[in-house]
Amino acid sequence: MVAFTAASMAAATVADLLMPLYSGRLIDAIAAPAAVRSASIHTALHTVVLMACMGVLLVAGRHAGFLGIVRLTLRLMSRFADDAFWRVQRFSTDWHANNFAGSIVRRVTRGMWATDLMNDTLLLALLPAVLVLIGSSVLLGMHWPMMGAIVAIGAVFYITLSVTLSLRFVAPAARLSNAQDTRIGGAMADAITCNPVVKAFGAESREDLRLRQVVGKWRLRTFRTWTRGTWSGTLQLLVLLGLRVAVILYALLLWWQRRATPGDIAFVLTSYFIIHGYLRDIGQHVANLQRSVNDMEEMVALESLPLGIADKKEARPIRVVEGDIRLDRVTFRYGAHTTPLFEDFSLHIPGGQRVGLVGHSGSGKTTFVKLLHRLYDITEGQILIDGQNIADVTQDSVRSQMALVPQEPILFHRSLAENIAYGRPAATRRQIEEAARLAHAEEFILRQPKGYATLVGERGVKLSGGERQRIALARAFLADTPVLILDEATSSLDSESEALIQEATERLMVGRTAIVIAHRLSTVRMLDRILVFDHGEIVEEGTHESLVTEHDGTYKRLFDRQALGLLVGTEAMPETYESQDEALFG
Repeated sequence: MVAFTAASMAAATVADLLMPLYSGRLIDAIAAPAAVRSASIHTALHTVVLMACMGVLLVAGRHAGFLGIVRLTLRLMSRFADDAFWRVQRFSTDWHANNFAGSIVRRVTRGMWATDLMNDTLLLALLPAVLVLIGSSVLLGMHWPMMGAIVAIGAVFYITLSVTLSLRFVAPAARLSNAQDTRIGGAMADAITCNPVVKAFGAESREDLRLRQVVGKWRLRTFRTWTRGTWSGTLQLLVLLGLRVAVILYALLLWWQRRATPGDIAFVLTSYFIIHGYLRDIGQHVANLQRSVNDMEEMVALESLPLGIADKKEARPIRVVEGDIRLDRVTFRYGAHTTPLFEDFSLHIPGGQRVGLVGHSGSGKTTFVKLLHRLYDITEGQILIDGQNIADVTQDSVRSQMALVPQEPILFHRSLAENIAYGRPAATRRQIEEAARLAHAEEFILRQPKGYATLVGERGVKLSGGERQRIALARAFLADTPVLILDEATSSLDSESEALIQEATERLMVGRTAIVIAHRLSTVRMLDRILVFDHGEIVEEGTHESLVTEHDGTYKRLFDRQALGLLVGTEAMPETYESQDEALFG
């Protein structure tokens, strides 16, 4: 497609290049003596026909070139967007945590549109301009070598000056202004995403000031970029003025020395006017090319970043039936940390077992789950699911076998039905409704204005916390995976929602390997096994009944601390309960 577009524009440029030559012949035919008038009119008409043919070639070539550039640019923009999105989706969790979503989107979209400007500049502008300059210098040099030399030397000097000014003078400033433009997108997205918090604290004016500071810095940097661009353009115009004076003076000298006819002078002047137009535009084209490169830099930089976790070339999808999980002598450390969180860590969770993870913040519970999802690669050892090393299989197949219900579920700004079916896109409407019933979500869904077709807002903001949790549970029911991971889905809900979700959760765990990250110890009492984490080690394990009786045990201390806090709220009616345990957990 590039070759087709370039050939089409080259044909159009050749037609444009020959126009001054035929214009000169036409002037000479008209200025011929009366004695040869009949022959002159024949020459003039023949020249007009050739000029018309050149005009048709010019129009056809440009039309074909523009059609080619449309197809080429749209293909490239689509491919760049797909590729950038593909990479961003696969970058590590840490990378996403350290980058604003708005900034990422701005990098990609700005780079996409820079592709359009770059293609137009290279194929529709610079290519024809270079061909015209070379062709005009050759044609003029064939008649008057010195004229060709003046035009060639002037054009080379002008282009060199334009490129140098753009790369060394304008580009550094443009790079800084683009970086600040990316920050504007990040600042806006950050404030808009957290708008409920802004409103809750009446902080609109504060956020206005914050953005104004970011925009102010962008304005200063952009002012410097545009000012440098203006100075660059002025210097280029001065060079063009000097070249125009030199060409006209030399053309007058040729006429004075009778080395050029009026037609020759018309040819020279017409050629130069075309050259002048292309040269003047070349300065702008070089500036556009520099701007498009600057705009694409941040998107292209994504290509140089390593993927967070990469599949092996020979990786195959995992097959999970039992949900048997085994960690064998696993060692893992975050980033550049010298001290590992897990060191020589081993654990076996038989298929179908319900396991609770308990421990203070930072003890390793969440990291344990992230390692199972292979959000990070371990340093040593292996993690096996049904005897298959998760490092040897594809990541998406591992994660598709584990339904995760997080503490704060995130929903897409799509319909309720789409959100429920996200883990199983091919599900039928009946299956979606059944999953909603099992998760106690159908009651509030049917109250929505459009039922299952109701849009939930960005990150599900149009739903309450309990409603979002029930949609997340419905999603897990529908996914029907052999492994289930629950990150305390009831820790921040009202008692009614908690009861409904607790019931749905217990139903969901039946027949699966269930891993429950417990913040409230009441949720793990009925589990088969409880693991107590502390600094990346399992310091205690057993059932609730066995752990709560251990004198001075970690689990008992956590249990007593929560029991004390809950009893403060129930001591006003102690006669209602026969024991502390009943007061806490019914």
